[in-house]
Amino acid sequence: MSLPDITARITRACDRAGRSPAEITLIAVSKVQPHERVEAVLAAGHRIFGENRVQEAQGKWPAWKEAYRGVELHLLGPLQSNKVRPAVDLFDAIHSLDRAKLARRIADVAQEAGRCPDLFVQVNTGDETQKAGVAPDEADAFIREVRAMDLPVKGVMCIPPVDEAPSLHFALLAKIAARNGLAGLSMGMSADFGEAIALGATHIRVGSAIFGPRAS
Repeated sequence: MSLPDITARITRACDRAGRSPAEITLIAVSKVQPHERVEAVLAAGHRIFGENRVQEAQGKWPAWKEAYRGVELHLLGPLQSNKVRPAVDLFDAIHSLDRAKLARRIADVAQEAGRCPDLFVQVNTGDETQKAGVAPDEADAFIREVRAMDLPVKGVMCIPPVDEAPSLHFALLAKIAARNGLAGLSMGMSADFGEAIALGATHIRVGSAIFGPRAS
């Protein structure tokens, strides 16, 4: 696969769903990819990328942001409270907000910095004990709590269990977003983003299908 292949698949999925490809934000997940592969995608004109770890992103993205105008960086992995300051400085969006302590820390740092990334609340739609995210039945209350901190909640995110139909989880996430008046739906990866688009995804996360197999 390649960036043009993924773009074509997005267009076909949107055609089937009666949507416009302009409604879809493709996040190229560049974690642990060799620099030359990321630079090739940058050179091809793509500007929206995702990373899982703050420290890894710190080591490469400041220079790329300076070299390539319009780069937008999304944090997809778990965020520890002690990494909030560099995350607020570097990222344009955080997709893994899942606890009040983290929200309060982001609010404090954002106030000092005078800026705040767009925030997506991660929902653990499968109630998996090993996975981060707010429980589905606690999502509404948590979203209200975060909004009360005057934080920019743009949407919700999920990572479905690997052994269950992803469409069930996408539909659940869409319902949570709708009843909370949230436009952003961060859901869908390489194997299932067509289903996610059919169910309203606005942000899809694709890595190895664009870059090739990960380095580690």
